[in-house]
Amino acid sequence: MMNLSDPAISVRDLRVSRGGREVLHGLTFEVPRGQVTGLLGPSGCGKTTLMRSIVGVQLVAGGEVTVLGEPAGSPALRRKIGYSTQNPAVYRDLSVRENLRYFAAVLGAPKGDADRVLEEVGLAGAGDQLGGSLSGGQLNRASLAVALLGSPELVVLDEPTVGLDPVLRQELWRLFQGLADRGVTLVVSSHVMDEAARCQRLIVLRDGEIFADDTPDGLREHTRTTDLEEAFLRLIEERAAA
Repeated sequence: MMNLSDPAISVRDLRVSRGGREVLHGLTFEVPRGQVTGLLGPSGCGKTTLMRSIVGVQLVAGGEVTVLGEPAGSPALRRKIGYSTQNPAVYRDLSVRENLRYFAAVLGAPKGDADRVLEEVGLAGAGDQLGGSLSGGQLNRASLAVALLGSPELVVLDEPTVGLDPVLRQELWRLFQGLADRGVTLVVSSHVMDEAARCQRLIVLRDGEIFADDTPDGLREHTRTTDLEEAFLRLIEERAAA
């Protein structure tokens, strides 16, 4: 049984190759429980590949990934991890509520969970809409709702706020923080720098390597700036000059 003081995620020397090319180069880090950890970096830097490795659906070339005390991908983790990909994970010929009830049955989640997560992601009024009729932002929220079914201890979200208006983005970030306050661990990827300040911890990837790993305040202090985007630019300058 996992000790609550143990990290939720432990990654050691993780290497992943795709198409004959190494895309993650020996990553090592830990993610503590009950925090929102932001995974930041430009498109193509390896964020999605890293998240797939954590969830256990990515073939790795070397290293170890331990999640909630188990090797990534272990059957014991299936009901403990919620995962929302960039591509919507809903059936377009079913209503949103029917989708959620189906996935809830697969996960063994309570019957009332469909309505609960619809409310949490702001889709309570769209429960009877077919998946194929949803807008891009609604599809993202429906996929997020699937990831929140049951009582996941770890929620991994790949670009969950893409295409959403600022008001809804703010509401979802309040939801993420509320989950963390209840002890849920969240890993949230983004390439939007203004979302970085909402995380307790930031892991910045660049070209398949960890470019920075610190709190938002720690990054600001290190680079002597109050703006996180400016902090990242200064880190790039420091690396180029090294």
